[in-house]
Amino acid sequence: MEELRRPAAVGREQPVPTSEINDLPDPVRRYLSSAFPTDQPCIDSVRLEQAGELRLGDASSPWKSFTATQHITVDPPGFFWNASIRLAPLVSVAVHDLYRDEDGSASVSLFGVVPVDGAEPSPELNEAELLRYLAEAVWYPTALLPSEGVTWEPIDDSTATATIEHGDVSASLEFSFNEADEVTRVYAEERHRRVDDGFEPTPWSGYWYDYQTRNGMRIPMAGEVVWHLPEGDLNAWRGRVTDVSYNEW
Repeated sequence: MEELRRPAAVGREQPVPTSEINDLPDPVRRYLSSAFPTDQPCIDSVRLEQAGELRLGDASSPWKSFTATQHITVDPPGFFWNASIRLAPLVSVAVHDLYRDEDGSASVSLFGVVPVDGAEPSPELNEAELLRYLAEAVWYPTALLPSEGVTWEPIDDSTATATIEHGDVSASLEFSFNEADEVTRVYAEERHRRVDDGFEPTPWSGYWYDYQTRNGMRIPMAGEVVWHLPEGDLNAWRGRVTDVSYNEW
């Protein structure tokens, strides 16, 4: 995966210490205790296959189907999302979303060749992409441990705030847990949303459901992303994980 650095740690064999989980806020402790087995080593890398629909415009724009492959590293935090979006019969665009070395970037190209749009690294985009990494850590839950750079602050018996710092970039999310000890929602009061040629801080949520066990990990197989705009919610993304593998690249 040339777009990402190789994980700094590969093939770690020591299981996650029980004490690291026991010292966390109660809802986080319960969630992580059920998310992976007690003999689970930390995840170093992930490969995901996804399918679903997304919107390229406002709430009135039509849903467009997509398929995507995503590669993730945990140490250091990073990901590369490579999606193909069908606009019409025989017409598709490639969308790339990247976070690497504290920098975020995004690009859109017609047929995967002709550049159409993009965003270069900036403080706003860097934070937004690291926030995405944190939100999607439910797919690689050992990344939510303190030893992986995440700190937790309790809110109540069903919510807690997670913060990750990666060099000069940091991101925080409120995690909500249900009675089955699953993460059902992640929420940011402000995530930088691209508007024209700039960014606008906007409330943002990710919703997770249909938990299943894959390769020893209990993860959500489906999710949705919503921007909470003053004029109403903008449902921007909904999709499913169709395949997942860990520590194989």
